[in-house]
Amino acid sequence: MPVVTLPDGSQRTFENPVSVEEVAASIGPGLAKAALAGKVDGQLVDTSYVIDRDVTLAIITERDDEGVEIIRHSCAHLLAMAVKELFPEAQVTIGPVIEDGFYYDFKFHRAFTPEDLEKIEKRMQELAKADIPVQRSVLGRDEAKALFREMGEEFKVRIIEDIPGDEELSFYRQGDFVDLCRGPHVPSTGKIKAFKLTKVAGAYWRGDANNEQLQRIYGTAWGNKKDLKAYLKRIEEAEKRDHRKLAKKLDLFHMQEEAPGMVFWHPNGWTIYQQLEQYMRTQLDRHGYKEIKTPQVVERTLWEKSGHWDKFKEEMFTTHSEERDFAIKPMNCPCHVQVFNQGLRSYRELPLRLAEFGSCHRNEPSGALHGLMRVRGFVQDDAHIFCTEDQIQDEVSRFIDFLHEVYADFGFNEIIYKLSTRPEKRVGSDEIWDKAEKALADALDAKSLPWEELPGEGAFYGPKIEFSLKDCLGRLWQCGTIQVDFSMPGRLGAEYVADDQSRRTPVMLHRAILGSFERFIGILIEHYEGAFPVWLAPTQVAILNITDRQAEYATELCETLKNLGIRAVADLRNEKIGFKIREHTLSKVPYLVVVRDKEVENRQVALRTRTGEDRGSISIDALIEELQGAIDRKGR
Repeated sequence: MPVVTLPDGSQRTFENPVSVEEVAASIGPGLAKAALAGKVDGQLVDTSYVIDRDVTLAIITERDDEGVEIIRHSCAHLLAMAVKELFPEAQVTIGPVIEDGFYYDFKFHRAFTPEDLEKIEKRMQELAKADIPVQRSVLGRDEAKALFREMGEEFKVRIIEDIPGDEELSFYRQGDFVDLCRGPHVPSTGKIKAFKLTKVAGAYWRGDANNEQLQRIYGTAWGNKKDLKAYLKRIEEAEKRDHRKLAKKLDLFHMQEEAPGMVFWHPNGWTIYQQLEQYMRTQLDRHGYKEIKTPQVVERTLWEKSGHWDKFKEEMFTTHSEERDFAIKPMNCPCHVQVFNQGLRSYRELPLRLAEFGSCHRNEPSGALHGLMRVRGFVQDDAHIFCTEDQIQDEVSRFIDFLHEVYADFGFNEIIYKLSTRPEKRVGSDEIWDKAEKALADALDAKSLPWEELPGEGAFYGPKIEFSLKDCLGRLWQCGTIQVDFSMPGRLGAEYVADDQSRRTPVMLHRAILGSFERFIGILIEHYEGAFPVWLAPTQVAILNITDRQAEYATELCETLKNLGIRAVADLRNEKIGFKIREHTLSKVPYLVVVRDKEVENRQVALRTRTGEDRGSISIDALIEELQGAIDRKGR
């Protein structure tokens, strides 16, 4: 007589073993109809799963995140089924869930076309409407391989051969289509109500360029059509905000094949970059950091000592000189330890906060490069804090305050916090890990911040907090991090003299707020759609004359503003004022100043904003006050 405990604490007792679907039906017909899966003792299972013991059970529906994930996984199978029906000679490989959707990789003798995608999606809709039951079964490995060989699905045979162990494998069948899968899946195709195929891209079997080339069909799926529509609207908005398109329109930067993954900054983009650097330099000084600069090319032996060579060598750019191997640094940490190691440090010097706008290079795969978001050459707002174990919590707390201040200045107020704890393979004693994890958690709790634990996701050298900011489209960008490192200082010989005159190894905190300047600027471009807050705008005010009679006054005003540190331009071209206003508005200049004969005579300006607001005629002093006030507000 299994007893089922539900999420609200209530219990139901059944005389015989019972399926998840039957438990849902006992609660109510509405829940039975909505059920996609069950969560038995924390484990996701199909609705057909039979409960024969006392368990806790949650019924999963489209309202649950897990339910949407199951819909997406099942939609990948629906995609493969539709492709096999329309193109029987295509071979299926794998079809996982990804963020906001799914994909499936196929081996096919020709490229899928947009017209093919339309046909496939239409067939998927027909199959979903047919409400075909999805049934789970298990097979032995030899039997499974024989089944897929008979079907001509050689990639599935390879997958089975690569799975360790000898236990039976689970399969899901819907109609004539069968796929190898752990599941769970929706009980029938009719539960898949809202989906859309989005694109086709190239891929390689197992992600290895030496293997067969495949075609990857991407799609998105949601619990209902309302959520799908909202997502497609966000994607449309994201397309409009694509930082690569806006960079061309606003003349910010470009990239070219001769330097893949490297940025050619134009004057407008470099102005934004410089504002970021100057702002962060000021903030670092306020928060007790000492700025340093370390070499970009360092001998291989240092990377071997730090442990980066074994883990990172494939991503390093290397060079050779005078029979010595060198690497262009992919990160700054080992070099910062070298600065710490110059001279014997005392505990009185700790915490020592060393910061660098460090230029780093990583040999990212060309297919992964994506504008400013994924580059090969980048600059980190990187810093390392050398401290004692007892100082960890206080330093983390100070850092969180610093990070909040910076993000607010850029207009980001919604932050997601995640604490990654010890992995199975790690360095350091459990006692030290306990202390470090508690210090990070206590720092978050002391500020009443909601956080999620990611068990086992910490680095081998220590736990970390990840800070993700949310942009105007609700997208999350993981930028900030603070990581506790028990390993590298000792590997590289860092020591300090403790108050009892003993030699001890400092704890090293790796921390960043923006992450890389390049990526953060890409995020800003998309968040603001190129209409930057006044303090970041490449041109803050454009002064426009009507005729040559106002040219001298416009030039004089421009110089006055420049002398106050305001980025002003005087547009004295022999063009109609409407043309000038439109051009600078499209360039997203925050303020437009028009000077006519009347303004010259009264020593005034006619002020407009890029949003089209007409402020009328105001004095020069009032203009300066307006501009300086907007600059001082930053993105707040």
